[in-house]
Amino acid sequence: MDIPAADGLPALAPATRSISLADRMTTNVNWAQLAGPAVSALAAILYIYNLAVSGFANTYYSIAAQAASQSWSAWFWGSLDSGNFITLDKPPLATMLMGLSVRLFGLSSWSILLPEALCGVATVALLFIAVRRYFGVAAATIAALVAAFTPVAVLIFRYNNPDALLTLLLVGAGYAFMRGLEHARLRWIVLSALLVGLAFNTKFLQAYLVLPAFALTYFIAAPVGVARRVGHLLVALATVLVSSLWWVAAVELTPIAQRPFIGGSSSNSALELLLGYDGLQRIFGFLGLGGDRFAGGPTGISGPGANFSGEPGILRMFNPEFGGQIAWLLPIALVGLVAGLILRGRLPRTHLRRAAYLMWGTWLLVTALVFSFMAGIVHSYYAVVLAPPIGALVGVGAVELWSLRKAGGRRGRAAMVVLAAGVLGSAVLAAVLLARSPQFYPWLGPVIVALGIGAAALLVIPRPRLALAGAALGVAVLLIGPAAYSLDTISSAYAGGDPQAGPQTRAEFAGLRPTDGLPGVGFPTGGRPPDGFPGDGRPTDGLPDGQPGGGPPAFGSVKFDDELISFLESNHTSEIWLVAVTSSAEAAPLQLATGVHVMAIGGFNGGDDALTVDRLQAYVDAGQLRFIVLGGGLIGGAGGNAQFAALTAWVQEHGTPVPNAGSGTLYDLRPSG
Repeated sequence: MDIPAADGLPALAPATRSISLADRMTTNVNWAQLAGPAVSALAAILYIYNLAVSGFANTYYSIAAQAASQSWSAWFWGSLDSGNFITLDKPPLATMLMGLSVRLFGLSSWSILLPEALCGVATVALLFIAVRRYFGVAAATIAALVAAFTPVAVLIFRYNNPDALLTLLLVGAGYAFMRGLEHARLRWIVLSALLVGLAFNTKFLQAYLVLPAFALTYFIAAPVGVARRVGHLLVALATVLVSSLWWVAAVELTPIAQRPFIGGSSSNSALELLLGYDGLQRIFGFLGLGGDRFAGGPTGISGPGANFSGEPGILRMFNPEFGGQIAWLLPIALVGLVAGLILRGRLPRTHLRRAAYLMWGTWLLVTALVFSFMAGIVHSYYAVVLAPPIGALVGVGAVELWSLRKAGGRRGRAAMVVLAAGVLGSAVLAAVLLARSPQFYPWLGPVIVALGIGAAALLVIPRPRLALAGAALGVAVLLIGPAAYSLDTISSAYAGGDPQAGPQTRAEFAGLRPTDGLPGVGFPTGGRPPDGFPGDGRPTDGLPDGQPGGGPPAFGSVKFDDELISFLESNHTSEIWLVAVTSSAEAAPLQLATGVHVMAIGGFNGGDDALTVDRLQAYVDAGQLRFIVLGGGLIGGAGGNAQFAALTAWVQEHGTPVPNAGSGTLYDLRPSG
């Protein structure tokens, strides 16, 4: 597809013209057919090589995938165990995908993590296609490379948090949206809305952060009258709502006795989870429906950003938690956005290049600002959804400025100065980010700055071959820092709920990481386990300290040694659950190692009020549960609440302690006689 030139700017990506070496940077010749497959293959290497190093990674999602492979009911509800006692505190689409993989290939690190890696490869390939359609191969190649090497993308596309599938669905929605915008094709707009709805069922409200970009761009640039634009947007809104709320509706309409408890909610309600812990609480800090659910928040801590990602503010994306994950090329992406809107500002309202700038730019700004000012729980890995718009804006902005060079005159010289300044500024920022990891190749930052100076100088020299060399060197300067972080990430094992790509930062070395001392948030080394962490794909992978099925201490401190596990297995007969434990952290090692249902009575962190005394007694009387462990869990096991206290009293009165049961107290609840 060729977009015509306008406003005195050269056309990008003509179908046939070009012989000079310089022109090959912005035309679809020779290497054009190889660029997309080559970048996709590179992404596959980045995301698949050494994939099993993290074992089961975040075991919270791994046990849900295991359960989904054992029971279609658990697959639909997103249960932590196939006995369907309690669900994840997220919608189930990501674990549905992993569950299908485990069902097909058996339980292993590979079957859990390969779907995430394939989501990453598809994201990079789809971004390439989306950018190439309107800006040509050179812009698409740069965009795909930037997104592929973004450290947080390399981390998440090798990890089993739901953000990998979320990012793929949103990029797919962006591509479908732009296709629909071309001729106001409603079927493409409906497809885009459907993909946003699927993304909602991956991670709830975060999926909706792209909607302002889509709505604003369509209202401004769709090639139809205002009435039809509004009508199409209303159809899209209806599609988004229907495709978003089917799972929430299924939960709310199903009798409580016929489905599991909804993890993360206080009233066993998906609607409360959506508006509370996974919704307004994330944005405003523990306000909203169910906002008093946890004292100090679901991690037992309070304060801006739940202390995971630093203080809210306009510069949060550059702080020690977010900076090395996403900030490397954020400034030059903003430069590309501003330059593109200025250069294409006089184009017709419906011009697709300007619309693409508006769509990618609004996506980036809205999402980054929300992340920057969120007062509730925000993790740095959320920023993976910024990698596609950053990549797109860097690619199209750089190529637009480069194309203007051929127009000559003051505009051409000014464009090259802006491009050179962007490259040099990115080099300086890379040096600043690398300096936060003083033991990580300390020479790399100064080298990047030196190369950035050289690239900037070559770009402003009015000689085509030297400028071309400067452009090639400039692309290398942009990618060296993120690539170094990414290669470090590939070689490292991660576990827990708050992983961070790349090497340790200075704050982590000084023991200042906000999540230090909070079990299960992640290892104090940025989500990495200690030395000696296994990674050969066995059920014990991903979970150190000798725990079968492994895992960081997470939100629990109860350890299960081989002798205790053998005791539980040898005494397990017809019961549904092998044992009941406080939280998913205790449940994960046992369930992954044995393949038998383990009841996490308090959900993720032990704080869910999912099990009442009456319900526990009913399970025991029906022969569905025999053993329970008291102790562990950040909320329930470390002070707890009235319901947990009542459970404890009932267990101590009716149960028989089992000697030598590890760090917790194991009770046999089988009625005497």
